[in-house]
Amino acid sequence: MEKLLQYWDDLDDLCGAIALVAEQIRRVFLFGVYTTFVAALQMAAIGLALATPPLALAIATILFVTLLYRSVTIPVVPSVLT
Repeated sequence: MEKLLQYWDDLDDLCGAIALVAEQIRRVFLFGVYTTFVAALQMAAIGLALATPPLALAIATILFVTLLYRSVTIPVVPSVLT
């Protein structure tokens, strides 16, 4: 009976190891998807800037103002370490 429990424990360890490898593969896949998406977005922005510079400047200005507004209106979380 004890050998059966040891086999089950080994099987559980094997399943855990397979899950860890699957998690690493998932992370690499998601990193590839993210990198591809960012590269496509940058290429689209470059294409927009070359095709219609005023529209690209307007979009960039709106994004910049939005980021500035967010950085000013976000509540400051006090740090525990300081």
